[in-house]
Amino acid sequence: MGIVRHSASLQIRTIADQLYYLIRKRILQGELAEGEPIRQDTIAAELGISKIPLREALARLEQDGLVRSHVNRGFTVNTLSAEEADEVFALRLQLEPTATVAGSRHATAADHAHARAMLAEVGNACMQGDGDWGECNRAFHMSLIRPGAGTLTYTMIERLNVIADRYVRFHLGPMGRPEQANIQHGKILAAWIDRDEKTLLKLSRNHIRDTHEDLRKELPRAGSK
Repeated sequence: MGIVRHSASLQIRTIADQLYYLIRKRILQGELAEGEPIRQDTIAAELGISKIPLREALARLEQDGLVRSHVNRGFTVNTLSAEEADEVFALRLQLEPTATVAGSRHATAADHAHARAMLAEVGNACMQGDGDWGECNRAFHMSLIRPGAGTLTYTMIERLNVIADRYVRFHLGPMGRPEQANIQHGKILAAWIDRDEKTLLKLSRNHIRDTHEDLRKELPRAGSK
């Protein structure tokens, strides 16, 4: 009996993981709009699953800041706000540039090849107007961090990038911005491969600051009309 319960538990966790990534993707790509309720009955019926793993997935998404729970009302997609953007990008600015420099120090030839491949995927997704652009963008940035980051640092920065994803997509909506961002990516990658730490630190900080500054102009603040 113990083995059966253990197997069922593993199966539930596996389904919950799949649901987590599925719903996260729908939120990040805008299929579930900000403020929209997460209709658990509809999703459970659509996918032919119970609500138990679905609730587990939604609890994880709430920890990521993508959904919000309401007493007796279930979950809704979290609303974009200037205040949250300030917090997320301030934390990214504290952690990400130095972690990117550490990644440059420890990167191998294989890490260089992987980062180049990730940048190429960002460029392809950008040209094709691919809805997975945000995922590719995040994978590129994390490829620069991975070689020098411990598990905790990597996990924290990855979570910040997941929350930042919707803000980055919002920011890059105007024509030409994805291309401009990718030019910056190319310069960051060149400095990263060359281990030019001073230039890399400056470029990484400016990349995050530029996005944040634009968001401060574009997002409404609490109490504003």
